[in-house]
Amino acid sequence: MTTTTTTTAGRALGAVRRAPGTALAAAGALLPVLLALAAPLLAPADPTAGHLADRLLDPGAPGHLLGTDSQGRDLLSRLLWAARPSLVAGLLPVAVAALAGALIGITAALAGRATEQALLRGLDVLYAFPGVLLAIAVATLLTPGPGATVLALSVVLTPAVARVAFTETRRIRAAEYLEAATVSGAPRPALILRQVLPVVAPVVLVYATSLVGLAVVYAAGLSFLGLGVAPPAPEWGAMLDELRPALFTHPWLAALPALVILAVSVAFNTLGESLRTRLGSGTEAAR
Repeated sequence: MTTTTTTTAGRALGAVRRAPGTALAAAGALLPVLLALAAPLLAPADPTAGHLADRLLDPGAPGHLLGTDSQGRDLLSRLLWAARPSLVAGLLPVAVAALAGALIGITAALAGRATEQALLRGLDVLYAFPGVLLAIAVATLLTPGPGATVLALSVVLTPAVARVAFTETRRIRAAEYLEAATVSGAPRPALILRQVLPVVAPVVLVYATSLVGLAVVYAAGLSFLGLGVAPPAPEWGAMLDELRPALFTHPWLAALPALVILAVSVAFNTLGESLRTRLGSGTEAAR
């Protein structure tokens, strides 16, 4: 498993080095992660400390580069600190979905007909619901918070990853080298680790990268509805909800969290598409 992961990561890094466009996309996706890690150093103020006398200051106000919210809290500080829960809610569910989806997809493709149909029909049930509605339905059954967001989005994203892994595994299951390994009596776990995963893992990795932006948007939507990170903790979706009443009087302030969500989503989508093109993953057909 370690060798497979290392090989996949090496191919991805090699693609980044060989293609300036991919390197630029990777830098764009890495930037918000670095800003989130450096939030304690970069944030000019306490993100939860408000001053009502300074409420709804426009961008460029003295001491507040991006202005303040309805509680007088510095927006730049809140946007930087909000990157942490927002990106965790984007990256962690994708990682969970990649592992679970790969396991389900490979199992369905290599197991018997009955197991394949049972797993695929189960995925179809989840896949039949719009992603947003399924995420809301799962989140409402749990206590609002980061854990509910991660679990809800993991459930939403796993079927899509599983379909990609199933399609790729089914494509190679009749390959001569796979049949030879099976005939030679190789144990099923060893066959999967040595013959299947090196082919399927790059496809899942690339497809999962393109899902991060979607997960960030979904997580922001759950927080906007009060099902994710609870105020006063900064989170991009929750900030959108807090600034919603100021949309018509201070549109630039209300638009800032939305613009950040859009930028991060575009960055990860661009990286996923660039990696797909460079690695020739073939995920387009799986979609």
